[in-house]
Amino acid sequence: MSTMRIPAALTLAATLAACGAISDPFGKPAHEHVEPVINRSAADAEAARDYLAMLQTLQSAAPAAQAEQFQAARGAAESTPTTMNRLRYALMLGLPGHAAADPVAARRQLSELLARPESMLPAERALAAIVLASVDDRLVLIAETRRVEQDSGLRDKDRNTALQKRLQTEQDENARLRRALDDAQKKLDAVTEVERSITGRGNPPKP
Repeated sequence: MSTMRIPAALTLAATLAACGAISDPFGKPAHEHVEPVINRSAADAEAARDYLAMLQTLQSAAPAAQAEQFQAARGAAESTPTTMNRLRYALMLGLPGHAAADPVAARRQLSELLARPESMLPAERALAAIVLASVDDRLVLIAETRRVEQDSGLRDKDRNTALQKRLQTEQDENARLRRALDDAQKKLDAVTEVERSITGRGNPPKP
């Protein structure tokens, strides 16, 4: 339901409340039940913004704070394995640049979550898919790097150059993911501002 329809629904609820109880044929009051109005688009955007804020906080924190935040997310995912808790933990595992990052575990967790898309919000599915794609790319690079390191011809100049290029590609991918997260945060902030503006215009001032 869009934000523009919220004021009308609230008006309807207030009207029903003002009318009071409706009597049945036996004289007993029967109160009509009004379902609460849920702005699913706003809830979806808010959820995505929370995940992005969590990742940005983890990314910019000191190592000790990163470890504390990661352990808290892991504990929540294990003790209360809701979709939100599991996704927060999986996204942390998949985010490069901190000591607890684990692309193998991240791929397993994200794949399990995406196997049940009906349990996730659209924004949650999108974030999980973005991070999973990045994790898959990094795992391919890691496997290739290990293969090259184990190759007896690693001393060859051309192979050393190829290894450096692969490592640089991984670093570039990490930087691309950070930029994608920043861009997504800006877009969500813009959507939130528009929704607030629409909500403000849709609610007439009280007399």
